[in-house]
Amino acid sequence: MTSWTDVINFVRARYEVLEESDSWLRFRLDTEGGRSQQVAVHHVPDEDGRAWLEISSAVGRAGSIDLARLLELAGTTLVGGAAVIDGVALLKHTVPIQELSVREEFERPLALLVASADTFERELTKADHF
Repeated sequence: MTSWTDVINFVRARYEVLEESDSWLRFRLDTEGGRSQQVAVHHVPDEDGRAWLEISSAVGRAGSIDLARLLELAGTTLVGGAAVIDGVALLKHTVPIQELSVREEFERPLALLVASADTFERELTKADHF
């Protein structure tokens, strides 16, 4: 059985953690071409008390990008959906934590989500802000 502590330890051992609290981590992953991408992982309980992980990575400021194009791009991804939270457009993906294989069910979706978010950020902003 995987715990939130297991996920925290996994992330700390592999990535540059920028901020953390009891219920979330923000860290940076290097991507292609000298770019990087910030990621947040939130520990989120549902109504039944089961724990979930929400993985998200920013694409750009919602007021500065073509949101319709972001939705089109998000429709092509294997994992993640587009959302706007606090004025930031992002891709996010949620997985249950209890029976989680950190390597298969966290690391693989994380890599796919980050690659897509970085590609979309490059297309929609022509920059590397996140």
